[in-house]
Amino acid sequence: MDFLQSQHSLSAMEWGLRAVIAYFFLVIVVRVLGQRAISQLRLLDLVMAFVIGNIIAHPLSDEELGLKGSIVTTIVLVVLYLISLFSILKWPAVRRLVNSKPIIIVQSGEIIYKGLNKARISIDVLLEELREKKVEDVKKVALALWEASGRISFFLDPKYEPITPAFLQRNAEPFDMPITIIKEGKVDKKELQNMQKDERWLIAHLERFYQTEINNVLLATLDSKGTLKVFLYH
Repeated sequence: MDFLQSQHSLSAMEWGLRAVIAYFFLVIVVRVLGQRAISQLRLLDLVMAFVIGNIIAHPLSDEELGLKGSIVTTIVLVVLYLISLFSILKWPAVRRLVNSKPIIIVQSGEIIYKGLNKARISIDVLLEELREKKVEDVKKVALALWEASGRISFFLDPKYEPITPAFLQRNAEPFDMPITIIKEGKVDKKELQNMQKDERWLIAHLERFYQTEINNVLLATLDSKGTLKVFLYH
């Protein structure tokens, strides 16, 4: 295990082993940090991403630097990170210190310019976020908040909200997730059996309604009502 220590020269095999150990060690570290560190880069997450990347990168590129020190340093940082997360959950004072409060940038259809400056975002960014949410007019927004995660939360004025069955006081059908029974020309016989259908039914249905064969089907789904939806190769 000498290749973990500082060396004046390393063989190709030792360089490879050092890279393999660093790779799997980082995979374990990311697993310990959890999905939060990947999807939402808050203050602690951003610090960890930068620091750990630099700590591990240097021994991989400099043969005179040992990998052992980087691993020990990273373990300490991960422990500190987990302690910080526990402190945020346990004590509100620490939570307020680490996590920023949401900043109001739109209220009652009016853009709050002070909020934009505080969040350090431009009008263009605000309008881009509105377009992504399919909102074409700022006047329709009752409230918009700049979250600590770097995203904007929008709440439309009630009169511009989409009409739902609950609004009309009607009963909606329960959610029904279609099952994939054909993918790239291959039948999932197990799923087909779970839907109480067989391959003969499927072949007959494809010939009757789509004038095609299984090999020509890119994707086919079947819901609990027996509705078959087919997407052919084009």
